[in-house]
Amino acid sequence: MKFMKHLYRRLAVTNLRSNQQFYLPYILVGILSSMLFYAMRAIQGNEGVSNIRGSETLGIVLTMGLVIVGICVCIFLFYTNSFIMKRRRKELGMFHILGMEKKHIIWVLLWEALILYAVSVIGGLAVGIVVSKLLTMFLYQLTGLSESIPFYISWWGCLQTAELFGIMYLILLLYNFMQVKLANPIALLHSRNVGEREPKAKWLFAVTGIGCILVGYYFAANVSGLIEAINMFFIAVILVIAGTYGLFMAGSIAFLKLLRKNKQYYYKTKHFITVSGMLYRMKQNAVGLANICILSTMVMVIISTTVCMYAGLEDALAKSKELNLSFYYKEYPTQEQRNYLQEQMQQIVTAQGRKMTDMSEYSYIPYIIHSEGNTIDIFQRDAGYSNTDMGMIRVFLKEDYEKYLGCSLPEDADGMAFINSSQRIEGTSVQLFGQSWQVQDITELVKGKLDNDEQYSQMVEDMIDFVVADMEAVKQIDQSAGGKYDITYEITANIDGTKEEKKQCAEALKTQMDDCGEQGGYDARMLICTADQREMYLELNGGFLFLGLFLGTMFLMITVLIIYYKQISEGYEDRERFAIMTKVGMSSSEVKAAIRSQVCTIFFLPITVAVMHLVAAFPMLKLMLLLFNIKNTVLFIWCLAGTVVVFFILYFTVFKLTSRRYYQIVYQ
Repeated sequence: MKFMKHLYRRLAVTNLRSNQQFYLPYILVGILSSMLFYAMRAIQGNEGVSNIRGSETLGIVLTMGLVIVGICVCIFLFYTNSFIMKRRRKELGMFHILGMEKKHIIWVLLWEALILYAVSVIGGLAVGIVVSKLLTMFLYQLTGLSESIPFYISWWGCLQTAELFGIMYLILLLYNFMQVKLANPIALLHSRNVGEREPKAKWLFAVTGIGCILVGYYFAANVSGLIEAINMFFIAVILVIAGTYGLFMAGSIAFLKLLRKNKQYYYKTKHFITVSGMLYRMKQNAVGLANICILSTMVMVIISTTVCMYAGLEDALAKSKELNLSFYYKEYPTQEQRNYLQEQMQQIVTAQGRKMTDMSEYSYIPYIIHSEGNTIDIFQRDAGYSNTDMGMIRVFLKEDYEKYLGCSLPEDADGMAFINSSQRIEGTSVQLFGQSWQVQDITELVKGKLDNDEQYSQMVEDMIDFVVADMEAVKQIDQSAGGKYDITYEITANIDGTKEEKKQCAEALKTQMDDCGEQGGYDARMLICTADQREMYLELNGGFLFLGLFLGTMFLMITVLIIYYKQISEGYEDRERFAIMTKVGMSSSEVKAAIRSQVCTIFFLPITVAVMHLVAAFPMLKLMLLLFNIKNTVLFIWCLAGTVVVFFILYFTVFKLTSRRYYQIVYQ
């Protein structure tokens, strides 16, 4: 028995060595996957990460990243294992012929799995322990954290990595056992010589796939707001993914059969060989090509959006003033209260050695509303409204709104209000909280002057500014709304100095303005300063960029390995086709040209479709970036274009490297 175990182990090692061109990339992916999984888990458990603002959000994102990594690794290892087992059928059949029983082959496969598991996990953890600190340093650099990074080994992360990969390799082993158990030895031996049937054109599947893609494109192109974009994003993604599989698995075959029916096109040497060869290629590689397309799209979407978020940080803050103080009142603030708060703010800033400029102040009352046409009511959940039906209206005095705009409004007629709405208002009459108001639409007049409001207008169904002439009208509106809403009084200003000096001044305002509550009359206050916003955006957007690059690298790695295995697989299959075509009278140059045409067409088809997906998703992605106050469309276009160019260069490089190995197999 001891001798047999030793024999099984030696056979397993010999098999891995003899099939190293298949197993080395498999082992490499296992090592890299376990390394990335451990590194992500170690970063998640790092104490410094908890100091990042928005760490709870980042923690959720990192957890999602862990889940995505785990799922992708499972899918890829199963895909690779299926490919390897397909290539080894003849070898397993030979073992049967030489007298080995199925149970003996199972023992060999068990030893192979144990060796692969040990090398992948031990190697991955060894590299991951070192790399996790480098990745943590990179995360700190992106987020602007300056805390020291002690050497840290996540034993819990080691255990989770070992468990996850143990479960995956066990499932793969059981799958391989079933393949051996159910297989006929003679069929295994001759599996490579079995001719394939011509694939059928599944028109319903093809039309459904194309339809799913078009519907997904329609959703992406016709979203009108941020909330709708968030709600529709995952639906559009699922539709496009399903449609992509349908396009490659059925649509491509249907299209090739249509080309074959065109006799004038088909019965030409280069077209005949290319179309017939691709017909069988698509049957074998449709799933792999769809995977490459989807993964390529994911890489470009994730990296382009996260790079744009990080690069657009200063642009997001460009139009914001350095200081924004908000005070909340139960009653409308008097002029004396306003003057007092402005004077106190001026004194504190001066005491810090800073100079305050561009100060403006205004009041308004915000209400959460639901609007239908020209009818505006208070939002009530018990009325059956959903979050997507939620809007906001701010009621201003005319003099306050002019301060807010920084310019004058037209002269108003008696009893007429001004309205600025993100939704079109028909006519000149509006029902506001059960009362009828005559209004003048100033939406076009103020367009572009309230840039900072664009983000908020996209977050709700409707964003409305309602401007009235006097305090009596304000009280009338508030009374009809129930009188339960606080009045907001805002003071905005710029200050001079360095970033540190501005931050120090803001900290002084935070602490000292609390002493002004009694005389200032406010119930609560909030200070937003650009210095704090910059740190917050840097930490949050830097965290997202890190995660984007991390997942992008993961998806890119999987894409490269799928391409590699696809090229190797097709190389062995096309070698026999090459020999047959030369025997029937085709010249070597004609055969090479036909094969090269097939390879290039199929290889670049996934990335072409991926770029189409990216272009279609642009309107939806642009809206979703507003969640992070990124409104620079030109910047996003440059980030998208740069990502596509870099990815294409990498993709083409992989194509050239793998094609070299492909042609070595075919022409040897």
